[in-house]
Amino acid sequence: MTTATLNQPDYNMKIVRQFTLTSIFWGIIGMSVGVIIAAQLIWPSLNFETPWFTYSRLRPLHTNAVIFAFGTSALMGSSFYILQRTCHTKLFGGPLASFVFWGWQLIIISAVISLPMGYTSTKEYAELEWPIDILILIVWLMYTVVFFGTLAIRKTSHIYVANWFYGAFILAIAMLHVVNNLEIPISLFSMKSYSVFAGAVDAMVQWWYGHNAVGFLLTAGFLGMMYYFVPKQANRPVYSYRLSIIHFWALIAVYIWAGPHHLHYTALPDWVQSLGMLMSIILFVPSWGGMINGIMTLSGAWHKLRTDPILRFLVVSLSFYGMSTFEGPMMAIKSVNALSHYTDWTIGHVHSGALGWVAMITIGATYHMIPRLYGQKGMYSVPMINLHFWMATIGTVLYIVAMWISGVMQGLMWRAVNPDGTLTYTFVEVLQKTYPFYAIRLVGGLIFLFGMLLLAYNTYKTITAEPNSIQEQELS
Repeated sequence: MTTATLNQPDYNMKIVRQFTLTSIFWGIIGMSVGVIIAAQLIWPSLNFETPWFTYSRLRPLHTNAVIFAFGTSALMGSSFYILQRTCHTKLFGGPLASFVFWGWQLIIISAVISLPMGYTSTKEYAELEWPIDILILIVWLMYTVVFFGTLAIRKTSHIYVANWFYGAFILAIAMLHVVNNLEIPISLFSMKSYSVFAGAVDAMVQWWYGHNAVGFLLTAGFLGMMYYFVPKQANRPVYSYRLSIIHFWALIAVYIWAGPHHLHYTALPDWVQSLGMLMSIILFVPSWGGMINGIMTLSGAWHKLRTDPILRFLVVSLSFYGMSTFEGPMMAIKSVNALSHYTDWTIGHVHSGALGWVAMITIGATYHMIPRLYGQKGMYSVPMINLHFWMATIGTVLYIVAMWISGVMQGLMWRAVNPDGTLTYTFVEVLQKTYPFYAIRLVGGLIFLFGMLLLAYNTYKTITAEPNSIQEQELS
């Protein structure tokens, strides 16, 4: 047996390559739609007469594309990559992995068609109609079988911590999807359906789903990514394996209760709102436990940040994660929420997590995987990675700072009253003041999008080169 054979076990890396490339593609599509709707808020004339391309139709398309097409494709691909390498086992189920890939792409394409057409259940983060919901459930069950089947036949005695986070993400999302999408179709031949819940109960179920989609998909899943790629890129062991286990159990125990903080000052019972606020504040502790564990993994390797732009992507993403998981609990406090709710501050908070945490750690993981998936010692251009890092960082900072300032300004102007009790500012006056910040957001989004195009080009040049023709480059 040759050395090459020993170093390259018979893993199913085709499925990882497919998910990784499609995540780049869908990331560009989803972020392009985001740039379009940001421009529509500045220039309403961009809402063309056809309803397909209005803000109201494109906004849910943007949300679904970046979360479920870009983010979830990256999670599926990276989970299969990490699972095989940490379990020393080929994926369980043979063709089931391919079924998961093609089924998920069919779901994404169905959303790309149906959402602009106006077929939506109107539920936040779960807007697809019932036939697509059933397809999601089937594909997700197959994903679950492949993942846990591989764990069951692993050749290692332990389960690496990254797989704990991926496993929690998979099981929680399955549960959330089923409960939130309990609905009764009007008929077998109609896309329309009625939710089995109504009123405040329906709102509570929606935000139990919505916040835990953030908690288990956009947090736990990507923490699984972090716990593998940060140590691998830094070539250091995880700072504290014990802390990673405590972090895991504390995070999943607390996160599931935090959804009601999205419904402050609504018809939801006050005690439920207070419970959501309390759990959100407690959630700060396990969240920062994960951030500290990731950043401290660089102990003894801090000098690598000066020369390794891939590691910078991974570590800066952890910084944004720490910032977002501090800001979130603070915004859950009722008095703070009275100012922030319904303002652009919430948009800034969401995108500090989405761009700064989710996208940047995914980009770092992608740069780590691509050369290994295509038999190269490095990416085609390290300077291009460095440029991408600065574009992503500057784009994210411009976006979120603009929305923070705009949001606080909106909240203060909306609550300002004259001595006679009338509002000091009209809605139109507030809107006029936000225009400069919308322009800054658009610039930030464009810069981030151009960085994604750099990633696509660098990836193309890497995978089209002859295997082993790209030598390891001096990092700069």
